[in-house]
Amino acid sequence: MPNTFLKPETISRTALGLLRRELILPRLVTRLGIEDFRGAKNDTVNVRVPARLTAREYEWRTRTNPIVLDDISETSVPVVLDSHPYSAIAITDEELTLDIADFGVQVLNPQVLAVAEELEALVAAAIEGAPYDPSKVVDYTETADGAGAAFYKALVDARKILNDAHVPAEGRFVALGSTVEAAVLKEDAFRKVNEAGSSDALREAVIGRAAGFTIIGNVQGLSPDFAVAAHRSAFAFANVAPEVPDGATAGGGMVFDGFALRWIRDYDPSYLRDRSVVSSFAGAASVNDGPDVDIDGAGAGGLVPTNRRAVKFNFTPAA
Repeated sequence: MPNTFLKPETISRTALGLLRRELILPRLVTRLGIEDFRGAKNDTVNVRVPARLTAREYEWRTRTNPIVLDDISETSVPVVLDSHPYSAIAITDEELTLDIADFGVQVLNPQVLAVAEELEALVAAAIEGAPYDPSKVVDYTETADGAGAAFYKALVDARKILNDAHVPAEGRFVALGSTVEAAVLKEDAFRKVNEAGSSDALREAVIGRAAGFTIIGNVQGLSPDFAVAAHRSAFAFANVAPEVPDGATAGGGMVFDGFALRWIRDYDPSYLRDRSVVSSFAGAASVNDGPDVDIDGAGAGGLVPTNRRAVKFNFTPAA
């Protein structure tokens, strides 16, 4: 099927904004790049989780018993570079000569956006699929008229869970799907918020701070009814731009909304057409260093490590 391009004769040259979602999630999590993965066995980096110890009390003045020696045991969470999303477009001589007025705007930009959205989807899948401790899920029920502060109370509950797990206070955030965000913004406590005053996507998505969390709305990579309170160390995202091969006639690396991408372009003489390809290497993982828990409650899956650095909200819309 031939490509379709809008020619100057049929539309205004005024640039229209590309209908796209803001890419938020990669800015909220721990990042790993090429320096971490170059030479890594099985394309895997083990993120080290520091050991935790409990101090003991020794007898005062007397010396009747020896001190107790504890074993220190660090754990690690594997992050695997195992995904290669790409976008490839064939451009005929006729299209290149007669139809394309701006290659970057008409061809490259849509390709870059397609790959970047797929990369964010990897982060979203890691967040939504993380093994959360079911005994530490926070309930949040939307009120029909927005009265009260149900969401703030849920935040306080999430804060206590993270505090009890000794999760650092700095770097905590709450990410809201669109349905949960709408419910939050209807509440009296969140109706009046200060505008961030920045064109940066993350700053534009911040709808306030409460209970020690930065509240992030407009996280369109997440399911609409999903919400999570977490520390940035709760999830890890690996992203590497592939090297430009010698066989490409043009190409280079780029960064788009925090994602590392590669673009290459060559010519296919068999079909008299150019090929434009944007791609990236990526992987995402939940940092599961919490206590082993029977997630499904039935013992079918056994005990699995949970993510104690994040708390999932159980959202119930208004009746």
